[in-house]
Amino acid sequence: MATTGGRQFNWFNLLMVICMSFGSMSYGYSASIIATTLAQPSFLTYFDLDTRSNATSLISTMNGLYQVGGFFGVFTVSYFADHWGRRAAIGVSALITVLSGALLAGSVNVAMFIVFRFFSGAGAFMILSAVPIWMNEVTPPRNRGLLVDIHGAALLFGYMVAAWVGFAFFHLHAAAAWRAPLAFQCLPATCLLCFLPFMPESPRYLLMHDRHEEAAANLRRLHTAEEAEIELQQIAAQMQIDRTLPSSYWIMLKKPSYRKRTLLCLGVTCGIQFSGILVINNYGPTLYASLGYGSAQQLVLLGGWLTLAFGMGCVSLFVVDRFSRPKLMGGGILGCMMCLIIEAALVAQFVGTKNTTALSAAVAMFYVYVIFYEICLDGPQFAYLGELFPTHIRAKGTLNASVWRRKKAFNADGTPGMNIGVAGICLMNIIWLQAAPTAFDNIGWKFYLCFIIPGTIAGLGIFFYFPDTKGIPLEEVAAMFGDVDELYSGLGGKVQDEKEAVTSEHKEMAV
Repeated sequence: MATTGGRQFNWFNLLMVICMSFGSMSYGYSASIIATTLAQPSFLTYFDLDTRSNATSLISTMNGLYQVGGFFGVFTVSYFADHWGRRAAIGVSALITVLSGALLAGSVNVAMFIVFRFFSGAGAFMILSAVPIWMNEVTPPRNRGLLVDIHGAALLFGYMVAAWVGFAFFHLHAAAAWRAPLAFQCLPATCLLCFLPFMPESPRYLLMHDRHEEAAANLRRLHTAEEAEIELQQIAAQMQIDRTLPSSYWIMLKKPSYRKRTLLCLGVTCGIQFSGILVINNYGPTLYASLGYGSAQQLVLLGGWLTLAFGMGCVSLFVVDRFSRPKLMGGGILGCMMCLIIEAALVAQFVGTKNTTALSAAVAMFYVYVIFYEICLDGPQFAYLGELFPTHIRAKGTLNASVWRRKKAFNADGTPGMNIGVAGICLMNIIWLQAAPTAFDNIGWKFYLCFIIPGTIAGLGIFFYFPDTKGIPLEEVAAMFGDVDELYSGLGGKVQDEKEAVTSEHKEMAV
């Protein structure tokens, strides 16, 4: 159903998205705090990482196992989200984050620390998946990109806070100085747990479970009156057909149109991870050390880099809905690759020399890199992933990316889509983060080529060949992929007479 621009914005909707973004901040802090922790002298001394012969392997495992936990954790989100609701999935994720954060801070040996890095990764990536699903399902089409991009900005805020908290405790010369920054990751997740009882459940989830009155009440709270009525009719009508559709992971591979969406989802998440963002973030102090900077300078540079990232994430809020999704993301990846090409050239020529100007330029390229990444990639990818999949498999598909739907007793599961997306992020980063320390030690600047070559290919592919979903109601995306038989009109009838018109209009964008 067509929508008009003026009726869609609601301040309560914005407030709820901001409250939910504490979960996004929780992920950002949890994912980033390891970077400053590895630069803490007290941490290295406590676990003998400054003297152990296998220190490089242990550091790789600390990073890699976090991603392994995330990979397995995201596939549980759909179960909670589809059986007990979006809020329940978010609550379980936050609880795991709180408990694992506390136990990381209290670790008494390196084995305990590594084990709870696994659980910390599971909780963090579950939140990364669950929060955008809820956000996509409660925001109106015209403002969805801006509101869901708050997720990206909030997780960047978490990254930034982690950097400066780590820097502050670097100056606390105490044996346990490394513990407090790790414990602090419990705070945003605890705040989220306090907010959850007062936040509305996803109307789409409620309608799928025949809780029509609750769904209508929540829509009227979240949207303006006109928007709420139209959304209610459109979603309720779409639910009727979603209930008859299979929603397993197998159907996402078996059915050509679902398979295409799944490949697009993986193409976006894996393509963006070819940019090497988490390697630059998690091993930032190591990279700055190779350019000749001391411990304190390394943490300042990392904090400045993440502060710039947060600022650019806020800029992205006002950019994401102004450009085609594929053009924005593909162009962003290519911009990042341009920066890495220059970075690799500078490192190859000047590391080990006294050319401070060139080494400063190498640091500057990391800063230019993060401008491209945050404006074009970090937030927009979550909006795109949430838009790719139909309601009954959104959680599975977006889980990979972090946005989805729900399920009922009849197996109308909306979680496969989201799970695949975030799982793709985890899988790529298991490879990169586990290999990075050894790779930088042995092949140096050539490791950047592992990002530059596939990243350039991915950027060009997304820019020229991926379909644009910007501004299209979630219930109408099926038409873009030829699934018109799965589409209901906003008034509850199946699309029949308009089939050819809708198909041709949206397929044009998908080709």
